[in-house]
Amino acid sequence: MSSRRGVGLSAFQNRSALSTSYASHGASLRSTHHSSLQNQLSVFQSLLHNFALQHGDTIKSDPTFRAEFARMCNAIGVDPLAGSNVKGKSGGKAGGKGSWWAQMLGGDVNDFYFELAVRVVELCKATRGENGGLIGVSECKERVGKGKGIGGGMDVSDDDILRAVKSLDPLGSGFSIVMVGSRQMIRSIPKELNTDQSTVLEAIQVLGYVTCSMLEDNLGWEHARSETVIQDLLADSLVWVDEQAPEKEFWSPSALGTDDL
Repeated sequence: MSSRRGVGLSAFQNRSALSTSYASHGASLRSTHHSSLQNQLSVFQSLLHNFALQHGDTIKSDPTFRAEFARMCNAIGVDPLAGSNVKGKSGGKAGGKGSWWAQMLGGDVNDFYFELAVRVVELCKATRGENGGLIGVSECKERVGKGKGIGGGMDVSDDDILRAVKSLDPLGSGFSIVMVGSRQMIRSIPKELNTDQSTVLEAIQVLGYVTCSMLEDNLGWEHARSETVIQDLLADSLVWVDEQAPEKEFWSPSALGTDDL
């Protein structure tokens, strides 16, 4: 007869008690860790507040410094544009004091981004006939810097342009940032580019222009496919046509540069 004994009830009770102990210890560690992180975040936000007050003028006037400060804010989950002052909408705190950045630095910085957003909208509308509602972020920055046709120039960075466009999201305005090849573009019309259209625009960025035969030779497209894509882009003013060449050449206005604009 075997002398081995089966597992008794006490073994199950001990295992249950051990599991309960582990769970309780884990909960205690999580609570301690959470409290420690909250304290660290509170200290960091306090230091960030003091930094913002000390360097407020530089943040407002220097695009590079402003961009680095914004990245530092985002690193701890503080969105400078979150809860911005909008008519009929108060900020996250009682009393309607507006966004965090507005509370830290006053309304000037918030007003700066709203003014910049207005200028971006005006520029996109003014150039829609040229580019079909697709303009490069760098080109937009240069035009806003010159202030041509929309008032005085503003010293801004690419990061400022991106944040200004982002501030338009709550309005459902249809403005968004899209990637065409390696370039960031502002799209001001609520229309998606299909794969073929994106491919053609990317090719124009690299080559300067395209022809139907170039698309057919390099991409293996049928002539009907090349012609259809080109005609769609022409209809939306996303490309211009040069009819003086032996074969029609198609150029993107956003790839022509802005020196003479």
